[in-house]
Amino acid sequence: MGRNVETCDCITIHKDVVEKVKKNLKSDELIQNVADFFKAFSDSTRLKIVSMLLEEEMCVCDIANVLNMTHSSVSHQLRVLRQLRVVKNRKEGKTVYYSLDDDHVRTILAQGISHLKH
Repeated sequence: MGRNVETCDCITIHKDVVEKVKKNLKSDELIQNVADFFKAFSDSTRLKIVSMLLEEEMCVCDIANVLNMTHSSVSHQLRVLRQLRVVKNRKEGKTVYYSLDDDHVRTILAQGISHLKH
């Protein structure tokens, strides 16, 4: 049987390329933090919440109503998103409102959507 996977059969090491890449390689800690950040977008419920917050700042009750979920389930997802610095909250009386942490989150989601539409 022939190979179905493209592989590199060369044994040449391109020293200049390797050195350049090694020099610019991000730290393990930063790479892990970025991986954790993108985990926020790997869950469809969290992604729905983030896409809702693209439109409007919302409280837990409103998010739960739109998603037909319990307040507890929504609060859990929001806690994860907050820990990953995807969303932030503010309290007004007894109501806690959630919004996107910053415009970087908006840009990342918009680019992901744009990428998949093409």
